Amino acid sequence: MQENNQFKPYIAASKITPEFTVTSIIMGIILAVVFGAANAYLGLRVGMTVSASIPAAVIAMGVIRVIMRKNSILESK
Repeated sequence: MQENNQFKPYIAASKITPEFTVTSIIMGIILAVVFGAANAYLGLRVGMTVSASIPAAVIAMGVIRVIMRKNSILESK
């Protein structure tokens, strides 16, 4: 194994990028309402609920990256 490889982080420590932005707050509120309503409907109609956090996170990452043209991994997580 090579011992000379140095770790290069995805985002440099010297770079300051916002994690808590208006875009992430609005996206979180919209997805929380949509997936909360869908989860409540499934719970009442079928008697079964699902975890909506993983699909909501994937959709938020896709919307922020593709539609809004932002490439911030910190904002998307």
